[in-house]
Amino acid sequence: MKIKVMETQQSKRLDMVLSDLLPQFTRAHIKKMIEEGNVLLDGKKVKAGQSVKLGQEIEYTISQVKELDAKPEQIDFDIVYQDEDLLVVNKPQGLVVHPCSSTKSGTLVNGLVYHIKDLSGINGVLRPGIVHRLDKNTSGLMLVAKNDLAHVSLAEQIKNKRCVRRYLALLEGNLKDEKGEIQTYLSRSKTDRKKMAVSESGKIAISQYKVIKRFTNACLVEFTLKTGRTHQIRVHAKYLNHPVVGDVEYGHAEKGLAGQLLHSYYIAFTHPRNQKQMEFTIPLPSYFEEYINKLKPQAVEF
Repeated sequence: MKIKVMETQQSKRLDMVLSDLLPQFTRAHIKKMIEEGNVLLDGKKVKAGQSVKLGQEIEYTISQVKELDAKPEQIDFDIVYQDEDLLVVNKPQGLVVHPCSSTKSGTLVNGLVYHIKDLSGINGVLRPGIVHRLDKNTSGLMLVAKNDLAHVSLAEQIKNKRCVRRYLALLEGNLKDEKGEIQTYLSRSKTDRKKMAVSESGKIAISQYKVIKRFTNACLVEFTLKTGRTHQIRVHAKYLNHPVVGDVEYGHAEKGLAGQLLHSYYIAFTHPRNQKQMEFTIPLPSYFEEYINKLKPQAVEF
């Protein structure tokens, strides 16, 4: 694939330009591609930190990351839909999506390679089929690609905001407005590199929200993602001073909860092969419903 550097991209690092173009890849994957010579700038091999200039030609070849294989394991999760190109799965709370330095096994990916023979290889052998992620303690719908055609199409739909993802979150306290949009920049926290924070620079993050139901000390809110940044809804909820209930990292631990009450309940996209519009919804998990049912509705003010 060949592209020309545009005005909005000039002076940026080569790896940053590719990160924006290929959101389905991790930064580590892109750096590896550059180091292995699968990315050329004006026909020459350069370093990941090389600044690009207007009109220069970037040529890249999709490559898999050579890492340790994710071993098949019998992991419990629901397959909501499946065909020759993709799956829609319902990830339970507490399940990590893919192996990483802190979690070597017992992930969704280990379960996927146990149940599914073929998965796309674009994200390497540690993340086969993974188009987008959910945090460990966020439950709900996820897309998984079975082949590279589906993976590229779905990743582009997410990047171009043509894949609609909606979440339900129970927030601490009550939002002032019934609906609104949050638009900030997000970057790594300066005090804790495992967390994200609203900042003056970084990647743009846009979340739309709508209050579904109000309780005495909480509100059930629907979030629609316009971008898909790491921990986006959780950080934006904190930014509003109404963190997600049970969110230990960005709010407060809640007795009886294993993690935040955040659920990916709706997803819609265009099928990569037949261009059919697809949409799926999934109910709240039982622990989420049970927690809400114990809350007192907010009194009506006249």
